[in-house]
Amino acid sequence: MKEMKVLLVDDEEEFVRALSERMEMRDVKSDIALNGEEALKSMDEDLPDVMVLDLKMPGIDGMEVLRRAKKAYPGVQIIMLTGHGSEKDEKEARRLGVFEYLQKPVNLEKLMRTITKAYKSKFEDTMSAAAFAEAGEFDTAKEILDRDKKK
Repeated sequence: MKEMKVLLVDDEEEFVRALSERMEMRDVKSDIALNGEEALKSMDEDLPDVMVLDLKMPGIDGMEVLRRAKKAYPGVQIIMLTGHGSEKDEKEARRLGVFEYLQKPVNLEKLMRTITKAYKSKFEDTMSAAAFAEAGEFDTAKEILDRDKKK
């Protein structure tokens, strides 16, 4: 598998830089965006495989970033990470297609496992669709890919 691209989005600069450094110590490279606008611009320039997204940010908040990102780039796996979320927020994030919704503070090992799981799941449907297409089952392959677009 290719090297994973992770985008960390959080307005708490010290937190997001520390998280990036701790991930790099585990050989996972990441880019950083400090607000929603930066996150969307970064996605346009260099699409990540996985985005770890804060919910509450000034300007474009995490829910709106999630909404726009899933519409423009449905294959990106998004993990919402928040210290201020509610049950209502979690429901809405799941409806919009978030891969996982985690509360801060989060255990780094749990976050790393979730990022890895999100990254791997990104390719499962695509690989499955390719296998069906190769076998001549084009309708099934299209169904899988269409389902993936809706995620």
